[in-house]
Parts: sequence; structure tokens; C-alpha cells
Amino acid sequence: MQELHDAPLAPLTTFRLGGPATRLVTATTDAEVIEAVREADDSGTPLLVIGGGSNLVIGDKGFAGTALRIATRGFELRGTTLELAAGEIWTDAVARVVEAGLAGIECLAGIPGSAGATPIQNVGAYGQEVSSTITEVIAYDRRAGETVALTNADCAFSYRHSRFKADPQRYVVLRVRFELEDADGLSAPLRYAETARALGVAPGDRVPLARARETVLKLRAGKGMVLDPEDHDTWSAGSFFTNPILTDTDFAVFRARVRERLGEDVEAPAYPAGEGHTKTSAAWLIDKAGFAKGYGTGPARISTKHTLALTNRGTATAEDLLALAREVIAGVREAFGITLVNEPVMVGTSL
Repeated sequence: MQELHDAPLAPLTTFRLGGPATRLVTATTDAEVIEAVREADDSGTPLLVIGGGSNLVIGDKGFAGTALRIATRGFELRGTTLELAAGEIWTDAVARVVEAGLAGIECLAGIPGSAGATPIQNVGAYGQEVSSTITEVIAYDRRAGETVALTNADCAFSYRHSRFKADPQRYVVLRVRFELEDADGLSAPLRYAETARALGVAPGDRVPLARARETVLKLRAGKGMVLDPEDHDTWSAGSFFTNPILTDTDFAVFRARVRERLGEDVEAPAYPAGEGHTKTSAAWLIDKAGFAKGYGTGPARISTKHTLALTNRGTATAEDLLALAREVIAGVREAFGITLVNEPVMVGTSL
């Protein structure tokens, strides 16, 4: 277990923002993770858990406490059952699963971060969510002081949410187990229209696994959503805002407001989101509120490739980024009466 003091945290995040931690501990085994967590809890020291750093906005003053970087490794495939250590690099794990000929997470290729973060956020993209394949999460329960196994139902998954996100100080994810599908080298049925269109097939069709993965990677790269140190459009947390889910009543009010503002022939994006609810597009809202790709003049700007990503152009501070986020939130609220919700976790700062 490695320990550093007054350690920079910005290099551990995809935003490359934020001040230092009082203490940074890097754990490479589950036992080291538990030891570091117990030590912090026993001493009353604030604890920040870092995986791939792809979903964090750390304030400019940093973190006054122990930052625990989980760098555990473990990829075990038994038939169609996959177990990943929390520190495994997610996009590498997806590539290995596709190579093994198993379906279920191929459309989650290119998502930055670690495996342990996927159940927390119920990571999803291009028609797949990890909640559809996760069977069990092994975690350290800080309240009980023991390692526990939580079933899929225990995790209380919903759109970009879970039991872990609802109670962020209770659990530290150690391992994640998935049940995948052997479909003779074919993908799961494609559920996202853009993916199907790019592949030249209909929604619901299956395609060769490698082709599905490569297509998703190409789509993501075109939006600046695949990490590239030379491309500042990828110095981000991916989607900064979640897609709003509205009651049918609220959606009707929103739709009327869209037509009033943009014209009677304009229809807002609408997707089913469970009984009595409709989901709309945060990216569409941002664009129609006047925030185009590349918006901004300072060191923090909207991506030139996708309106849903806020980016660090190289010299931004956390406050620069949050000032831009606040401007976007206020503009969308004024235009459409919808308040966008941030997806990344705020540490030592807030919107």
C-alpha cells in the first residue's frame, strides 16, 4: 500500500482539475482497501474513494482527508459469469469480454473509469445499462464493519442511480459480478436507434460482437467521449448532466413551452421512462437554450463535439468549470423550465 501526503488529485481525474488531498493511499488488494477504510473510519478522518476518476469534480482547495485510490486487479471469467475487481479498467474489461464471445456489455465500450464505479452510477450508454447484467456486488459495509454481498435487487438500480449513490458514505465496492450471454458471437439485441442506424440494421437486431463494440467506440470518439490526452474535448466527465425524466403532466407543459419558444412544428425529444413518465434529452435542451458546441471563451467550455460534455481546455480551475455549468443550468431553466442535474460527484465544491 502506497501512501503520499499533500498529493495532487487532478492527475487522477479525467477533468484534470482540483486541489490536493491531505493524504493519498493507493490500495492494490481488497484487504488493503478495507484496511485503509477502517483506519479512516476509526480515526474519524474524511474519506474519498477514487477509481478511474471519470465522474469526479474536485474543488480547487482539494480534499482535507484521506483519498483512497483503488487499484485492485482481477478479471475472472467462468462460463458466462464474470467477476471484476473494483480497480479493473472498465473499457479493457469490455474488450476482453467481447473477445471471449459474450454479450451484454459490448455497447458500454469506451466508457472511462473503473469497474467498481459502474454499479454506483448504474453506468449506461447506447441502449445498455450494467444493471441488466450485474448479479451481485461485493462491498465493504462501513456501517456494519464487514464485507457484504448485495444482489441485483439489493442494489436498487434506477436511471444513473443505485443504493450506493443514495448512501455514498456506507459502501466501498470491492468486486462486481455479471451474468453475460453466449449468443454465438453476436451482440445483445440493439436497443439504441443511433447504434442500429450506424450498423445499417433495425433496432432489436443482433450483429457480430466486435462490430458492435467498434461501432460504439467510433460513435463515442466522434463525440469526444473516448479518452485521448491530446484531445481537450475528452478532458471531461463525459455527460455532465443526466437526461431529465418528467411526469407526463410536466412533459405536456414542457412541450407547450418548446412550441411557444421554437415554433409549433418543433417537437422535443421524448422517450418512454416508465409508467407516467417521459425522458427528454439534456443535450437537446442545452443546444436549444443557446449553448452550442464549443460554447465559452474561457478555459472551461462546452465540448466542440457534444453539447452534453463540459471540458477543461488545459488551464481551467474547478470554479471555471462550475461557473460554466451554472450558466448552462440557468439558461436551460429560463428557456424551458427544466433544471438540469449534474451527473459527476462534487467533492469539496457544489453547484
